[in-house]
Amino acid sequence: MIVIVGYLVSMVCIFGVYIFHGGNISVILTALPFELVTILGAALGAFVVNNQPKVLKATIALVPQALKGSKYTKARYMELLALLYDILQKARKEGLMAIEKDVETPHESAVFQKYPAVGHDHHVVEFMTDYLRMMVSGNLNAHEIESLMDNEIDTHHQEAHAPVAAIAKLAGGLPAFGIVAAVLGVINTMGSVGQPPAVLGGMIASALVGTFLGILLAYAVVEPLGGLLEQKSEDSAKELLCIKTTLLASMQGYNPSTAIEFGRKVLFSTERPTFLELEAHVRGKK
Repeated sequence: MIVIVGYLVSMVCIFGVYIFHGGNISVILTALPFELVTILGAALGAFVVNNQPKVLKATIALVPQALKGSKYTKARYMELLALLYDILQKARKEGLMAIEKDVETPHESAVFQKYPAVGHDHHVVEFMTDYLRMMVSGNLNAHEIESLMDNEIDTHHQEAHAPVAAIAKLAGGLPAFGIVAAVLGVINTMGSVGQPPAVLGGMIASALVGTFLGILLAYAVVEPLGGLLEQKSEDSAKELLCIKTTLLASMQGYNPSTAIEFGRKVLFSTERPTFLELEAHVRGKK
């Protein structure tokens, strides 16, 4: 909702001031369909050429998320840390082999099902169970597992950043496509140089609409969208970092209460629960 409000404020201010100062909005509206087809068509074609199919699919799937609120809330992080606490507490009391079934079949595990916000998230569950499985096997030490986690998180970051980078490149190219549309309009105008000044003025004005639209779409629509999606990708990486920090703290011998405190500390301050909030939530889930 706030994204739509932001776009509305931007457009109202731009076009409102133009009209307030006596601008003829009909000139823009008349040229708008043709200029949009030229600019957006060229941009879309270049976007397809510039990106692999997997990036195109990721971008299409990512863009609608900009209109949704972030799922990475304080409540979600409390669920995540409580889940980690329960798993680690069970392993501490009953031994690592006690969580083997939970790790192998998390969709059937009572522990994972107790926390549906994260227990039903495929990416979170897969990341968590992969490293819990390594802990159960005992074949790798904490440093080796940390290296694997870093590599996976780095890969996740690269995959999440690919559509964001594609959108940023698109924003950078839109002003140029606006110039292309404007040049075509000027060429058309020069071919009608014998027309009266009033007609030529209207044709030049229509041509300049292309430059205006290219810049407007780049800096008021597409680039802000890319910035928002980049922030959302950082939130998803932070969740994996929280899991990593908690599990490594457990492997280093800290008890579950202290291990989840390590995980809590890596969260952004805006979503990080306080120590007392997390403690009360964990106790309430027992």
